[in-house]
Amino acid sequence: MHIAIGNDHAGPVLKQEILTLLDYLNHSYTNYGTDTMDSVDYADFIHPVAVDVRDGKAALGIVICGSGNGANMTANKYPEIRSALCWTAELAALARQHNNANILSIPARFVSSEVAIEMVKKFLSTDFEGGRHQNRIDKIPQCR
Repeated sequence: MHIAIGNDHAGPVLKQEILTLLDYLNHSYTNYGTDTMDSVDYADFIHPVAVDVRDGKAALGIVICGSGNGANMTANKYPEIRSALCWTAELAALARQHNNANILSIPARFVSSEVAIEMVKKFLSTDFEGGRHQNRIDKIPQCR
C-alpha cells in the first residue's frame, strides 16, 4: 500500500519512526514532511498529503503536528478526505471501521512513539465495515 505522510516541526522524530515501520511492513510512501525542528507552517506539509489521497496517488495518509488539530483541520478542508485525530489505537481502528477515515492525524506532543506506532498499525490494518456506516458517511460532505 502507498502512504502519503506529512508533518510540521513537532513531528520529524516521530515521522522517522513511522517511516521505519512502513519500511518494515513493506509499504511504500511519499514523505512530504519537514525533517527539521525549525518552525514551519503545518498546512504547507499537509495539503500535499490530502491531495495525494484525494487523487488516488496514496491509499491512505498520515499527518502529524503538535496537537494534531491543525493538521487534521487542514486535511479535512477537502470534501473527499475524512481525517481522524486519534490518540489511541482503538480510536484509529474505529476511525477506519466506522468512518472510513483515509487520513490519520497524530498529536506528536501528546502521544508516545509507542502509542503512535500502534495507532499506525491499527489504521493500516483495519478495514471499513460499510453497511449502516456508509449512509452516515454519505451525509458528511456538504461542499459539493
